[in-house]
Amino acid sequence: MLNFRKVHGAGNDFILFTGSAADLDRDWSQTARELCARHTGVGADGLVISAPLAADVRGVACFNADGSIATMCGNALRCAAWCAAEDSESPVRELRLVMAGVEHRALVAEDGVWVTAEVGPVEPRRVQAVLNGRPFWFDSAHTGTEHVVAVVTDVEDIDTEAYGRLVRAHPGLAPLGANVNFIQAAGVQELKIRTYERGVEAETLSCGSGAVAAVVVAILRGLVADRQVIVHNRSGTPLMVRPCSERRGKTFWVGGPVAQTYRGALV
Repeated sequence: MLNFRKVHGAGNDFILFTGSAADLDRDWSQTARELCARHTGVGADGLVISAPLAADVRGVACFNADGSIATMCGNALRCAAWCAAEDSESPVRELRLVMAGVEHRALVAEDGVWVTAEVGPVEPRRVQAVLNGRPFWFDSAHTGTEHVVAVVTDVEDIDTEAYGRLVRAHPGLAPLGANVNFIQAAGVQELKIRTYERGVEAETLSCGSGAVAAVVVAILRGLVADRQVIVHNRSGTPLMVRPCSERRGKTFWVGGPVAQTYRGALV
């Protein structure tokens, strides 16, 4: 029997198991495909396995709904940090989380659950895509996983599903492809975003690593300043992204709410 939680970070939902270090090395691909199916399983964007490695260190593995492994998922990390704090007998508010060999800092605070994301290469105008005669250039930003970002006038006017499927598998992004984001300026230090997530193969309500990629590109394009940015997503509950003072330009914090929907057991 496997006890699990259904949790979500600003609408990005996960089935979360707390297990042992050995569980982190298991292949959960088929289980993820079965359990994440919206109509025949529990339903989720991903399956998360969390395991204690030391007093303040958690190992986290995340499998996307299609069974692929996520090398970085900001909302999965945030959910794992929240669950670890809830389960702790002492008031744990600061943690270290290790996903795909990369260590992330986590903070469970009054204004939300925050985790760090490492920023890698940023490449302006990486690929162009044309759909129904509408061309868009996409900048690429690596935030622990591959993202491309297009700046548009109105994100509500974009067919995110159609563009997402097209750009996600663009030859210029081979062999891994990328998550596909559309952003627009929404005021002083505010952005709107829509994200098509690779591995879910659909638009999701929010994406933590995508929010970071959006801010990185928005800073590059002069849409926002290099300080805290509110990123409005499809869930209606925004994420916040701010630079890490110790590693400005290299590390960002992404934060927002986490909620538990229910607990269950699989037999």
